Amino acid sequence: MEQSIQAIWKQDEIPVILRRTGKGEFLRVRLPFDGNNRQWLQNARRTTPSWIASRKFWEIPKAWFDDFVNRALQKYGRLYVIQPYREQEICSPSCQNAKGHECQCSCMGVHHGAGSDGSWFEVSDAFSTRWGERELACRLMVAKTRVQ
Repeated sequence: MEQSIQAIWKQDEIPVILRRTGKGEFLRVRLPFDGNNRQWLQNARRTTPSWIASRKFWEIPKAWFDDFVNRALQKYGRLYVIQPYREQEICSPSCQNAKGHECQCSCMGVHHGAGSDGSWFEVSDAFSTRWGERELACRLMVAKTRVQ
């Protein structure tokens, strides 16, 4: 994990959930200490959360994600979500193969006239795309306050 994401993961004031997307992987959760964390996470379900003591986090099923987020925002008011993402780049073959300097492509000239290195999926003469490497991103979610 990136250094700032590691710092967020290790802090103990705001709950953190790490979305893992691999087959058979569980969500990983860190919560501020409370003697009732296991019961709160389980929320009267049949499945029991697993405490990974050596690494100080809980593992819960992926299907619990939305419920966990809603309940954590309700209880704590804020929550960090760490999740994988892949950036999508968009360009066009006409831009990549351009000879002049004028560029009206969404790449803003980054790939203008550079040619195609074979990593692009060419959808049409006006559109090609490619996906970056898998990385982790973090966002702080804050409960909405109700105006009365």
